[in-house]
Amino acid sequence: MASASSGASGLAGRYAQALFDLASERGALDAVAADLEALARMLDESAELTRLVRSPVITRAAAGKAIAALSKSANFNGLTGNFLGLLAKNRRLFELAAMIKAFRSLLADSRGEVAAEVVSAQPLSEKHLAAVADALKAATGAKVALSPRVDPALLGGMIVRVGSRMVDSSLRTKLSKLELAMKGIG
Repeated sequence: MASASSGASGLAGRYAQALFDLASERGALDAVAADLEALARMLDESAELTRLVRSPVITRAAAGKAIAALSKSANFNGLTGNFLGLLAKNRRLFELAAMIKAFRSLLADSRGEVAAEVVSAQPLSEKHLAAVADALKAATGAKVALSPRVDPALLGGMIVRVGSRMVDSSLRTKLSKLELAMKGIG
């Protein structure tokens, strides 16, 4: 069972904890983590895949076949493929993004790291990601495991989440605040 300190709670947390425990027992944590990172990128980049995992209309069999084909073409670890097949069978694919996030948190905890999500308007270079990681390490006093994500709606800047703390320096937020201030004047 997931502990309260791991951040793995609810449906997504229970599934992530089960996958984490199996991967740990089989010595496949790094392989499963890499598969889940690739899957997270696929979800971010593919509207069709997002529709597949979120649609209640798609049958279990059709979702299972699609996920099996995806796992095979992406050359996922057998454990990851089986996990995704189980999610399709149990109609739990809609929680996939939350499960990946919970798995990242469990992995970071097991490595003595702090999980941080970095959302930017454009993909960040390795140099910029390293600078963000260094700044977060200095702020938290712990090694940081970054999970970068792209959201073009931000327009510019970034949002950084570490645990329950969030720093939003996105252009979208700054423009929203300016708009509210301008409405208050007139």
